[in-house]
Amino acid sequence: MVRVEFLGPIQKEALELDISNLNELAKILQGDAEVSDWLESCAVALNDTLVTSLEAPLKDGDKISLLPPVCGG
Repeated sequence: MVRVEFLGPIQKEALELDISNLNELAKILQGDAEVSDWLESCAVALNDTLVTSLEAPLKDGDKISLLPPVCGG
C-alpha cells in the first residue's frame, strides 16, 4: 500500500492505495471530482522527491504528495 497526500488547497483526506506506479494513480484520480481539476497543475513528490514520470515504480510504504501551485511573497 502507498499513502497519497493532498496538500494545500486540495480538500481531500489522504488515501491508502494498492498501486504499482503513478500512472495507475492518475487514472484513479481522474475519476475523482474533488481532485481531477488539480491534476494538470500539481507537482508530484514520491517520498519527498519531485518526480516527472508516471511510470515511476512504487513500493509498499511509499508516500505520494500532490503539490498544487501556490502564490506567496
